[in-house]
Amino acid sequence: MQTRVLGTDKAALKVSAIGLGCMGMSEFYGGRDEQQAIETIHKAIDLGVNFLDTADMYGPFTNEQLVGKAIQNRRDQVIVATKFGNERRPDGSWVGINGKPEYVHKACEASLKRLQVDVIDLYYQHRVDPNVPIEDTVGAMKELVDQGKVRYLGLSEAGSQTIRRAHSTHPITALQSEYSLWSRDVEQDILPTIEELGIGFVPYSPLGRGFLSGKIKSIEDLDPNDYRRNSPRFQGDNFQKNLDLVEQIESIAKEKGITPAQLALAWVLKQGENFVPIPGTKHIEYLKENLGSLEVEISQQDLERINKVAPNGVAAGDRYSDMSSINR
Repeated sequence: MQTRVLGTDKAALKVSAIGLGCMGMSEFYGGRDEQQAIETIHKAIDLGVNFLDTADMYGPFTNEQLVGKAIQNRRDQVIVATKFGNERRPDGSWVGINGKPEYVHKACEASLKRLQVDVIDLYYQHRVDPNVPIEDTVGAMKELVDQGKVRYLGLSEAGSQTIRRAHSTHPITALQSEYSLWSRDVEQDILPTIEELGIGFVPYSPLGRGFLSGKIKSIEDLDPNDYRRNSPRFQGDNFQKNLDLVEQIESIAKEKGITPAQLALAWVLKQGENFVPIPGTKHIEYLKENLGSLEVEISQQDLERINKVAPNGVAAGDRYSDMSSINR
């Protein structure tokens, strides 16, 4: 397995070049099979993937429990990343974004118990709380590092100035934000900022929530309980416009003898040596397909052609129905 380094100096964390997003194993994409999910995690580890991504809100709470169960006897083989800040109740209802220092400590203790670990390798603030200075939130996260409960710190979907302020409070190892051939908005301001500061980048949804895989041709291909049915990019005219984009990606992939998913992931990997995408899957078949992207060669000519097909802003529709918590 190829490896990459997130962050620099004392904040540097070495991980597999591709991680595994575990969110969909418990919620959002419809259908859950715990045994299948655990087998997928185990196969990922067997194949050299050591970077597992979860969050307390997934489930809620049950995804951390699932990951904890899967790694019980393999803790020394994995880098566990989890997140706090999107506060939900046990029944799944929404409380709000919480970055209060006392909540940071409370959330961490709960995650440690669910994951059944003594330390969290990479701890992200899932969304920035606009009502709490980032220095206060990261200051509390720093206390967790000092206490030995967390090794490295990260942010998710944070804005450029917030990243700078956070990094000056305690070194930030990684920024996690959505990034793919149809979500390139971070290129304008965010990516230059983290490159300057030496912060690694963890693109989530690098396959456009599965759309770029070419496996979704109709909204009926999604489970009735799949949250993507309510996503702007999967609705109405947006769906067909985005499907037209995928068909062009499929054409390029076919010429190279690879799948659209492998092309999309290879493109992300090509964007920077400190980019570590975390495609999510609960199927071993798709896991293997995703890892195949590490063997794909992307030439400058390929890049130019892909960028022409999928320039910044090409996707129809917003990433979320409510974008208010993004880029704060």
